[in-house]
Amino acid sequence: MTSEIKQQFTFRISQANPTEMVVILYDMTLQYLADASELASEGDFGAYQENVRRAGKCVNELTRSLRPEYEPAGSLRKLYMYCIRRLAQAEIRRHGELLREVAGIITPLRDAYRQIAPQNTAGPVMRNTQAVYAGLTYGRNTLTENMADQSANRGMLV
Repeated sequence: MTSEIKQQFTFRISQANPTEMVVILYDMTLQYLADASELASEGDFGAYQENVRRAGKCVNELTRSLRPEYEPAGSLRKLYMYCIRRLAQAEIRRHGELLREVAGIITPLRDAYRQIAPQNTAGPVMRNTQAVYAGLTYGRNTLTENMADQSANRGMLV
């Protein structure tokens, strides 16, 4: 995952409500799977395994975030556990088909959560985050993103 993509995820996380956080975890999982597939084709199996592990950590976090009192939690838990098993096999076997299988399970779930995310009227999960305004400043041969309120306690209440 490039540093630019990491910055995009960081910004999305800082502004996300609980449902959007689930969408972000799905997106991160899919990004790690895509990176792993690319690295396998390049023959960089150390980095491949690391990306598969990171995808597994995202799925583990999705599993931990389930609320058992709601109906789909049981079915989602089974799907997530299946994905975790397939990722463990993919890590060992270095088999791209297993990664595509997991991506095929995660993608429709991500799409469904993306559709319902606007219905969640809860505010952002993170409070006291840095305000980011749309717009950039242009300088000679540079593009600079400006942020307001760059205080030392970003994201934390002291």
